[in-house]
Amino acid sequence: MSDESSSARPVGALVHALRILRHLAAQGRPQGVTAIARATDINGSTCFNILRTLAAEGLVSFDAQAKTYRPAMGLVELAVGVLGTNPGDLIRPELQRMAQDYRVLMCLWHITGDDRIVLIERAFDPGATRVNLPLGKRLPVYTGGVGRVLAAHRALSETEIRHHFETLRWESPPADFAAYRASIETAARLGYAEDLGQLYVGVDVIGALILDARGQPRYGMSSISLSGQLDAAARQTIGEDLVRTGRRIGHSLFAAPQGASPVPT
Repeated sequence: MSDESSSARPVGALVHALRILRHLAAQGRPQGVTAIARATDINGSTCFNILRTLAAEGLVSFDAQAKTYRPAMGLVELAVGVLGTNPGDLIRPELQRMAQDYRVLMCLWHITGDDRIVLIERAFDPGATRVNLPLGKRLPVYTGGVGRVLAAHRALSETEIRHHFETLRWESPPADFAAYRASIETAARLGYAEDLGQLYVGVDVIGALILDARGQPRYGMSSISLSGQLDAAARQTIGEDLVRTGRRIGHSLFAAPQGASPVPT
């Protein structure tokens, strides 16, 4: 049996164990078996057996008097290998996956405090014709795909949007302010934004955000391709993948609530 075939069949008990651990980590307080089983939608006896196993392995601790469980030091031991790791190192596998799936350049941008976005990581399919951007590339914060979705997330007023629009530099600017504002409104609805040959002529960009636990944008991810390489359906697929992946990364890195929307809805 191939690795791909095996990965398509998750092990039920392991999935349940991870669901329990994530629930306990998110709660921040001890809970009993009944409450845990109800919250995770796991059969009571199955939940009890999994909790007993997790306790034996030191991943949860059991309070015999209160009959409750909580996360234990064993989880910290498992996390030692990634604590302090460069976030780019943790996010790179997702960039590589999307670069290979869609044959585009995938970029990870750090959103700075001085209203810039800085390229800190990238991935690409070596066999694909692609755009190239150097690490350290800096862009004004409200340009491109990531910039538009960031403007949507920050719910900028029309006055603020107009001010920024007038200061941005494009190789092929949007038709007018109304078109730029409409693209931000679309980003607010979809969670991702497109820049089709405007920031750079001949280059299409799709961007989304990675939020921390407080809902603050920390990183942006974008796909970059030559104009015409992707049709509208392909761009939508990438945009939706970026949104899902950004949520998953945000939850993993910053313990953000799973399923939180990347922009106000």
